[in-house]
Amino acid sequence: MRRAIRPTRHHKSSSAAGERSPLFPVREAIPGRSGGQARSWRRLGTCALATLAGFGLSSPTAATATSAAPPAASAPANRDAIAALHQLRTFATTGRVLHIGAHPDDENTQLITYLSRGRGYDTAYLSITRGDGGQNLLGPQFGELLGVARTQELLAARRIDGGRQYFTRAIDFGFSKNPEETLRIWNRREVLGDVVRVIREFRPDVIVTRFPIPPGSGGHGHHTASAILAFEAFKLAADPTAYPGQLREGLKPWQAKRIVWNVFTFGGRGTGPLHGPTIQVDIGGDDPVTGEAFGTIANRSRGMHKTQGMGGFSTRRSSGPNPQTFMLLAGEPMQHDIMDGVDTTWSRVPGGADIGRLTQAAIAAFNPRDPAASVPALLAIRRELARLPDGTIVDDKRAQLDRVVQRCLGLDVQTLAAESDVVPGETVPAKAVVRVAGRLPVTWVSVDVPGRHITINADVPADGSASRAVEYPVARETPLTQPYWLREPPAPGMYQVADPTLIGRPENPPALPVTYTLTVGGQRLVLRDELRGTRSLADADAPADRRFPLVTIVPPVSLAFESGGVTLFRPGTSRDLTVTVTAARPQVAGDLRLEAPDGWKVGAAQPFRIAAAGGKASLRFTVTAPDAPTVDALSAHARVGGFDCTTSRIEIDYSHIPRQLVQPPAREKLVSVDVATRGHRIGYLPGAGDDIPEALAQLGYQVTTLSGADLVPATLDSLDAVVIGVRAYNTRTDLVPRLPALFAYVEQGGTVIAQYSRPGNDLKTEQIGPYPLRLSDRRVTDETAAVTFLVPDAPVLNTPNRITPADFDGWVQERGVYFPSEWDPHFVPMLAMNDPGEAPLQGALLVASYGKGYFVYTGLAFFRQLPAGVPGAYRLFANLVSLGK
Repeated sequence: MRRAIRPTRHHKSSSAAGERSPLFPVREAIPGRSGGQARSWRRLGTCALATLAGFGLSSPTAATATSAAPPAASAPANRDAIAALHQLRTFATTGRVLHIGAHPDDENTQLITYLSRGRGYDTAYLSITRGDGGQNLLGPQFGELLGVARTQELLAARRIDGGRQYFTRAIDFGFSKNPEETLRIWNRREVLGDVVRVIREFRPDVIVTRFPIPPGSGGHGHHTASAILAFEAFKLAADPTAYPGQLREGLKPWQAKRIVWNVFTFGGRGTGPLHGPTIQVDIGGDDPVTGEAFGTIANRSRGMHKTQGMGGFSTRRSSGPNPQTFMLLAGEPMQHDIMDGVDTTWSRVPGGADIGRLTQAAIAAFNPRDPAASVPALLAIRRELARLPDGTIVDDKRAQLDRVVQRCLGLDVQTLAAESDVVPGETVPAKAVVRVAGRLPVTWVSVDVPGRHITINADVPADGSASRAVEYPVARETPLTQPYWLREPPAPGMYQVADPTLIGRPENPPALPVTYTLTVGGQRLVLRDELRGTRSLADADAPADRRFPLVTIVPPVSLAFESGGVTLFRPGTSRDLTVTVTAARPQVAGDLRLEAPDGWKVGAAQPFRIAAAGGKASLRFTVTAPDAPTVDALSAHARVGGFDCTTSRIEIDYSHIPRQLVQPPAREKLVSVDVATRGHRIGYLPGAGDDIPEALAQLGYQVTTLSGADLVPATLDSLDAVVIGVRAYNTRTDLVPRLPALFAYVEQGGTVIAQYSRPGNDLKTEQIGPYPLRLSDRRVTDETAAVTFLVPDAPVLNTPNRITPADFDGWVQERGVYFPSEWDPHFVPMLAMNDPGEAPLQGALLVASYGKGYFVYTGLAFFRQLPAGVPGAYRLFANLVSLGK
């Protein structure tokens, strides 16, 4: 049976008794932005700027307070009021939905918005991976660094659509054509256990998969595998004999009511016949708090996936009906709604009926222009809630209600440190700030940092603030800032996490926590904060997490190999390697040594002394390769005082997400390989970002970065070859007008190597080369796939390096992507390869003679192989840029 459900401001949800519980009509819609982004940080920023005027607060034993006149009664609704009403509506329901997909951007953001904003359910998205195997349209981060960025993009999306975010430990190893390969590469039992863990922790009433289980297909092995895992975990989460270690940690078995598939077609190819009962739900409509269309909110959420080129969604408006089909995969049947048979009211909680009644009354009386007027009613609910026994729902609701009270008070806390980076063992001067933006005063009782309880007992006036200087001791054993899933070396297909309680979390728990205790209306309110730095104070319009980033924990010095990750040697030869030591503190002195595997020779340890914080010392070591070709790793170690410093420092800093610090081990890949080159000067036209210029420099070339304006004879004539970066035909607007000049350069004897671009709407031109070719989504994902040489005597396979099948050993993640499906006869295919069970593809490497020169199009994944130090990839790429020389 199918029935369309059209959500309106008075839409009703299912209850166990077969009735509909009201979804709390509000007094009026509030124009403006979604409450998911709502925080009164700009007010706090103003306060913090004032209180940070000097870190030497006059008295270390007393708080200072400032106040201002109360706001006029006709003041417009602020972001705190919008957020409070959103959260109060969610507090009023007990329904929970878990949405499961494979990657960042797989989620149905409008479904999350509809369930969270529209129906008030606690809605979460479980992404099996962090998207670390994808491609980056914003910068050079790939692999685990891209996963860090995409984690933050998902968190930014959830702040907009109102959902929570979870992950498993599975590594996104790139495109997979079937779930069997995916589950073979992942540790199936471990990743299934992670899904079970999230279900037991979140305890959803209904699970919604983004992709079908067989006989359906999600168009990607990871996609279908995510649904298979969800389906299996749906049953196992309730089995007390499954993953008993989780139960010993305190988790309990949980059986969701049902699991359904949110039906959709993948890439327009369809999903095959539906093989289960279905219903339809219209997830269109408007946010009952802001009046904004769910589709528009969802677009802003999807627009956070900017590393995937989706930033344009942020400005799209979308409204009107959006009927969605849901197919039952397992569990109890449904007739009208995915939540059929689920009591989403407080009646499901023993003793909770009064809380439901009081909450509905509070929502009906809520005045978005005077949210403080709701505080007495909220405190009454809070007293009732305190009487209920602890449990997953009750515990979450207590925290949720405290956030509502905090919003209605206009109450913010923030702890700002004098330093943005701290070294373990230091004591950091900081300032604790409490601000009340509403018309009700609060009492600041105390502030706690690890090992220190500081009594305050100061009133914070209405529309005022109070501050207190604090000393924050950072324990010597405090671990360095590093995403928890990157602290241990990964196993094949899976990140390793020593602390199982971290599994599922999107990011680290607070490393430098601060606890504020306050009272309001005779009730104690505890707020949690983290120590933040003052790095970006000048950027007043930025979100708070960028203006005041979390303080990071760093070693006294960080280490970096100047060559950037890979150094090439010819067997038996020596090269000088430079390691840069950067000090986090002034007057740092120590010794630096390199540790190399057997067969390599390195110089002795060297001393260094750096006078200023941020200062650098560059130390040069002579490294000699063994006589035989090999691939190894070199590590750097510095001893400073009592610290062993072994990490490098990588910042990921994009404007739409908080700044991220990654501190991996300071290592350099050493590649001893026979490779010859011809020519000297290479021009590189960047695309979406890759490390090809650094690889060319390792080959001994002088590399010049080009823009479209440089594609003129005066510049091109001085170059031996031009390399076009990955996705340049998708991302650059200055390339297409200059293609005639580039082709003329080839005609006069130049060589151009165009790396892959992606077919689709963002392709700026179909004219990739001087002769026609048509891009496709064809690819070879098996990095071990056999490679056939179609023209064994071709110069590109013989000059100056003779390429053999051994040169395709050790490739990572894939052979290549977006191979052309058709090409002009002037293009000669050089290689054939295929995934298991498929016909050979010949579009991986196409070479065309044009006039006196050569134009090459290649879908081979050089952008992954060269940074990974694959010897054969360097030899083949050297042949490409040597063509015609």
